[in-house]
Amino acid sequence: MRKLSLLGGAAVLAAMLAGPVAAQNAPALSYEQPLPPSSIMTVQERLRAARVYAGQADGIWGPDSAAALQRFQQTHQLQVTGQLNQATAATLGLDPVSLLAPNAGATAAVQPADQLRPSSVRAVQSRLAALGFYRGNVDGIWGQSTQDAIQSFQQGRGLQPNGQLNPATVSALGLLPNALAYR
Repeated sequence: MRKLSLLGGAAVLAAMLAGPVAAQNAPALSYEQPLPPSSIMTVQERLRAARVYAGQADGIWGPDSAAALQRFQQTHQLQVTGQLNQATAATLGLDPVSLLAPNAGATAAVQPADQLRPSSVRAVQSRLAALGFYRGNVDGIWGQSTQDAIQSFQQGRGLQPNGQLNPATVSALGLLPNALAYR
């Protein structure tokens, strides 16, 4: 599995923010910046919306995601690089600054997981089971096996493995934070 990165230098990023004319005169791309899983999910969602990616928006950049990006680039008459560059990001309607920005809410807890409604716990358990991290009953009860599965999932996704259901974890699971209901 490869990491998705946004190619570009500071001058290119500044040119992108200044507008299309300035971007045309920008210097060549000079470095790669790895994207966090939440940004990769955003790219995957945009590729799905463009109907070039049929996989899950899971925050993991693999061969299917790379091939979809290449199809998108080809379809939109962009240079086919398989890398997310400023032209591809703009065509996808993505803001490179927000893609590169650190996830400020990554360590903040949503609320104690034991306060989730059973339907929300079932949604989390189902998603973890579908991803191969949870093998228990999808019963809507937050227990040690659910918490251990969250921690394993976090470890597998490069998130802080604390077993807590925080915004970064919820996003990486592909769940909307406001879709989780509390008691």
